[in-house]
Amino acid sequence: MNNLATLRNEDRNEAKGVQRIRRLPDPTLGALWDSIILDAALKEQLLSQAVLNFTLRSKVDRTVLPLHGAILLVGPPGTGKTSLARGLAHRTAASFRTKDFRLLEVEPHALTSSAMGKTQRAVTDLFAQSIAEAAAAGPTIVLLDEVETLAADRSKLSLEANPVDIHRATDAVLVQLDALADDYPNLLFLATSNFPQAVDSAFTSRCDLVVNVALPDRDACGRILEDCLAGLGKTFPAIGKLVSSPKFDQCAAECMGLDGRAIRKMVATALASSPETAARPERVTIDDLLTAARATKAGRKMGDKAP
Repeated sequence: MNNLATLRNEDRNEAKGVQRIRRLPDPTLGALWDSIILDAALKEQLLSQAVLNFTLRSKVDRTVLPLHGAILLVGPPGTGKTSLARGLAHRTAASFRTKDFRLLEVEPHALTSSAMGKTQRAVTDLFAQSIAEAAAAGPTIVLLDEVETLAADRSKLSLEANPVDIHRATDAVLVQLDALADDYPNLLFLATSNFPQAVDSAFTSRCDLVVNVALPDRDACGRILEDCLAGLGKTFPAIGKLVSSPKFDQCAAECMGLDGRAIRKMVATALASSPETAARPERVTIDDLLTAARATKAGRKMGDKAP
């Protein structure tokens, strides 16, 4: 059994909360990075901050620069935060050709679903044992998806509605972040949240960089739509040609207000506009896309109004 398989088996048995371990760099994650349509300057800022983590923290005392080795990505669902974080892990590792990196992906719900009174212990074990052991073995990046699950804003929690265990779990996360920052400069946390207002302010203050991954603007909508159609065009050339339609810009404008995931799903909706088109996707038209974009936006608005 290879080392990676061994690590995965050990994690399933002993490291509760670690969903997956990947060796880095990983080209499949690089493809995720490329697929997220985002301002190039923002991507460069993210990569620069991540690289700095591994070049500076081992050389500069934390009393000079109090870096915790944590980056927080916030924004609406569907904007690609998790994919961006995974892609960032790959790009960071690829910047250090002589080092072997690992990416640990944490499943926070596996910790908070523990029996009453055990969440704090599960969090402590994850950080102080599993993550610490990985960082001791070499450069490590940890993905904390939906971090508000682990670091809930204590000021907004009611002890009547939320057990004290949840409060203690947030306390444990903060204590462990401080301890790991002191002991492991070759460790970087990439956290994501759809609800930044639900993240404890003490966690946010420990992040070295907080980036808002917003809904795509008009230009980004067009680039996402073009990328999707071009990808489909590799299999169905007629679909790829839709980017040259005089109505393409109108279709991109109709996508304003949708996230990247919704835009790509909207294309799938257009491909299913009729049984005939579903059977022969190359028959889809730009008008089908326009109709699907409008319907998707209308559906989202109805969802927002639902009680």
